[in-house]
Amino acid sequence: MENSKEHRYARAKERVEHIKSFYSNLTAYCLVIPLLAYLNFRTTEFPWAIFPAIGWGLGLVGHWMTAYGHNPFFGKEWEERKIQEFMDDKEF
Repeated sequence: MENSKEHRYARAKERVEHIKSFYSNLTAYCLVIPLLAYLNFRTTEFPWAIFPAIGWGLGLVGHWMTAYGHNPFFGKEWEERKIQEFMDDKEF
């Protein structure tokens, strides 16, 4: 029983760390991207600020998926199906 509680605590703590990290990343994005857009607006006509906004934004989406456990490719359902598949496989 004690080992189960420790394991659940460790997983919960890890999840909280992922969520905190996501919100730190989101805050930095919300501060830096407008600054880059302002610099872009003041210096040149070419909209170069869109590139870091899109790139960082995609990374932010991936970070959100990790923090909140939403993974359309290798989520919990996929994991459960794979485990069941391996357990049913006689050659494994």
